[in-house]
Amino acid sequence: MTDEYKTIQADARAEMKVQGSRFIATVYPTTTNEEAELFIARMKREFFDATHNCFAYRIGTGGDQFRASDDGEPGGTAGRPILTAIDRLGLTDLTIVVTRYFGGTKLGVGGLSRAYGAAAGRVLSKATTIVKHRLGAVKTSFPHSQISNVMHVVSRVGARIVDTTYDEEVHIHLECRLSKQDELRALLVDHTSGNIRFT
Repeated sequence: MTDEYKTIQADARAEMKVQGSRFIATVYPTTTNEEAELFIARMKREFFDATHNCFAYRIGTGGDQFRASDDGEPGGTAGRPILTAIDRLGLTDLTIVVTRYFGGTKLGVGGLSRAYGAAAGRVLSKATTIVKHRLGAVKTSFPHSQISNVMHVVSRVGARIVDTTYDEEVHIHLECRLSKQDELRALLVDHTSGNIRFT
């Protein structure tokens, strides 16, 4: 199972002109649909006087969380080319808004598609691409005598301790890469001789 995915490190902006029309592309990292919609609203406020604020976003690795809008441009000439630019690079968890100020010359359906796609591609080329990993939670409870054994496994697998509480047992909430969850559980059982519970 792969838990790797590519996204951008930070926001970026690029600008280009096509036959007098000005295209301003802004990309921003977004991890939820709500974050994406808030960013789109912010861009529409910033460029309130623009002719169009077209956008596309993709969220998550399931492939089903995305949205594309032509914002008044002919159907399929803006949002879809922006989304295609995102998908061509295999990116997710980001939103692109391409703002257009009309320059007086109509570009036609093909010209618009190329312009919006090129603007999205240009801003993505300016953004720094990074590889991230999907994380999963593992919650455990075990005797105090097993702390050093558990810590050894946590370090070995590269898990992160989110929370620890103590009572008659130790309760640790761990976070690790999804692809390492089974290995983490197996090693914890092995190194504690079974003296551990997963909650």
